[in-house]
Amino acid sequence: MDILHLIDRLEELFNTSRPIPLTHNVIVDEDKFLDLIDQMRISVPEEVKKAQQVFSQKDRMMAQAQEEATRTLQLARDKADALVEKEVLVQDAQRRASQIIDQARMDAENIKSGADQYALDALMGLQTELEHLSNQAQNGVQVLLQKKIPPEPVSQQK
Repeated sequence: MDILHLIDRLEELFNTSRPIPLTHNVIVDEDKFLDLIDQMRISVPEEVKKAQQVFSQKDRMMAQAQEEATRTLQLARDKADALVEKEVLVQDAQRRASQIIDQARMDAENIKSGADQYALDALMGLQTELEHLSNQAQNGVQVLLQKKIPPEPVSQQK
């Protein structure tokens, strides 16, 4: 289940809870609240798995870029070797090979940079979601803890 959907359900539970007069507290259905927390615990690892998939996609893209750069380098070397016999064309071939190598390096760097940025954006979004969820859970815990503190006994005067 999507973590954002669960957060929306938690917020809905809060909004439909009955307020305690003259306080900022509400009465929350314990079963529903705990059920949502359990679902969130299950859902968070799924979000982490998604982030790991993003990381593996980044690694795969980097490997593909490296493979393409290696293949391009080898093609440039092969082409340069074939043209060595033709003295006039040797300089042109070396210049072109250098351009191909530079372009391959730039392409590989651009792909790597894009993959890094995508992974960073995804992880930052996940971090924000987790912080929001943590804050909501912490607020819920605080409310429940405040409910558990027994009221001070009223002394009876005679």
